[in-house]
Amino acid sequence: MPLNLPDKLPAIELLKKENIFVIDTSRATRQDIRPLRIVILNLMPLKITTETDLIRLLSNTPLQVEISFMKIKSHTSKNTPIEHMKAFYTDFEKMRGEKYDGMIITGAPVEQMEFEEVNYWDEITDIFNWARTHVTSTLYICWAAQAGLYYHYGIPKYALDKKKFGIFKHRVLQPLHPIFRGFDDSFYVPHSRHTEVKKDDILKNPDLTLLSESDEAGVYMVMARGGREFFVTGHSEYSPLTLDAEYKRDLDKGLPIDMPCNYYVDNDPSKGVCVTWRAHANLLFSNWLNYFVYQETPYNIEEIR
Repeated sequence: MPLNLPDKLPAIELLKKENIFVIDTSRATRQDIRPLRIVILNLMPLKITTETDLIRLLSNTPLQVEISFMKIKSHTSKNTPIEHMKAFYTDFEKMRGEKYDGMIITGAPVEQMEFEEVNYWDEITDIFNWARTHVTSTLYICWAAQAGLYYHYGIPKYALDKKKFGIFKHRVLQPLHPIFRGFDDSFYVPHSRHTEVKKDDILKNPDLTLLSESDEAGVYMVMARGGREFFVTGHSEYSPLTLDAEYKRDLDKGLPIDMPCNYYVDNDPSKGVCVTWRAHANLLFSNWLNYFVYQETPYNIEEIR
C-alpha cells in the first residue's frame, strides 16, 4: 500500500525512481479507506532531505499513510525555500485542533545550547504537551529525544568530549518487545551528535524503559507510557550519503571533525560507503507504525486521548 503525500512534494518523484509506491492526495481521496494520519515536525535545516529520508522508511508498510508537515512559528528555516515551506508546511497553531495516529519529531542543530536557550523552546514544549492528548504514539529523534526526555522526565543531557559521529553497533535489551520484531541481536545505527543522555539517569526513572544501547554510543532507545512515546538518540532514517555530506561540509569549513567511524569501506572515503543500517531502519519504522500506531489507534480518530 502507498503513502498519501501532498501534491507535488519533491520526495514523490525522488522515491518513484526507487520503485517506492507513493500517491498524491488527489488520487488518495478516491480510495474508500481510512489512512493512518502521521504528522512530522521537521526541525532539521535541510527539510527536503529529511522529508525524503523519513518518507522512504514510512513507505515500507502495507498500510496507507497520510503525511502532514508541521512547522513552528517562532523559527524561520534559512536552508529551505520559502515557497516549499508555504506549500507543504502548516503552523502548529493551525493544527492544534487536529488529532493524529502518529507523530515524528526530528532532531535539530541546537544540541550544544541549553534547552531553555533555544528560541522556540516554549513553542516546542507546548507541542510536546499537545502530542500527549492528540497523538497515539510519538517518535522523538536525536535532539528531540533528548528534549522530550528532559521536559517530560527531567533527564539531563551531557556534553561529549568530541562529536559522536559514525555508525555504531547496538544491542537489543528486550528481544521480545514488538518494536524489535525481526531484529537481529545486534544492529547498526548512524549517530551525529555532541551530547548524550546517560543510562543511569534512565534506569532511575520508573516511568522509562531502556530498550537498546551501544557500548560505543550509549543509550539508543527509550520507551515511555507503554509505547505512546519513543525516544531514539540516533539517526536510523539517514540515507547512505548523509554522513558523507556532513563530513565533507565540515572539512570544507575547516571545522574539527573526525572521519565517521565504521562508515567508509576500509575507512577510505575514496572507496565509498559501506551501508549496514538500512534493514534495521526499515524494521524500526514498520514496527512502530504497525504495533504502536495502527494497532493502538482508534478507528474514530477523535477518540484519541
